[in-house]
Order: sequence, then C-alpha cells, then structure tokens
Amino acid sequence: MTELDVRALQRRLAAFAAARDWERYHTPKNLAAALSVEASELVEIFQWLTPEESARVMERPETAHRVADEVADVLAYLLQFCEVLGIDALTALSEKIDRNESRFPVPGRQDSPESSDRHSSK
Repeated sequence: MTELDVRALQRRLAAFAAARDWERYHTPKNLAAALSVEASELVEIFQWLTPEESARVMERPETAHRVADEVADVLAYLLQFCEVLGIDALTALSEKIDRNESRFPVPGRQDSPESSDRHSSK
C-alpha cells in the first residue's frame, strides 16, 4: 500500500478484532474509554517536559517511537469508535472545520454573524 485510506484501516482493525472475538467489547462506551486512556498515555510522555523540550520530542528515537505508538493507538480507537457508530471521520472533520471557520473568522474581518461569539467553547 502506498497510500492508506481510512476505510482500509477500519477494515483491518475490524478484521483484527473479529479474528480475536473482541467485537463484543467494542461498544461505544468501551471504545470511548479506551480512546481516553490512550490519549492520556500520549499526554503522559509530555507531562513534565518544558515547552522547549516538548517541541523537540521527535528528535530522540526513544521518545519519538513512544509518541508515534500512542498516536497510532489513539487513531485506532477513534477509527473503531467511528466505525461502530457509523461516523465518517473525515466528513465529520471537514464539517467541523467549516463551522469553526464561520464561528472564528480571521481577525479583522467582520464577515461572520458569529464573530461576537468567538470565545465560546466548541
């Protein structure tokens, strides 16, 4: 494979889980919890680093490998979560970016009705 696509990765993850009879554990609740745990493991790598150290984390092979592994774990659980709930992750992301572009216009532009709401949460 020279170019990976989301659907192909989701099929591989589903086949991996099916071969081990893990589908029964892949409920939305369990996958959301697993996603949170893996994201926390990613945060743990950076926990006590200075901002400067964190910016250089990929320069050290031992930490670069850990970061890449945790990113892979987060993405794997996110893709499985989306598969179980029927969410197209790339479409969801594109639509969210569209909404954010409307909600948070480029400073100095007054072309958005939501510009007064620019500091609200997601």
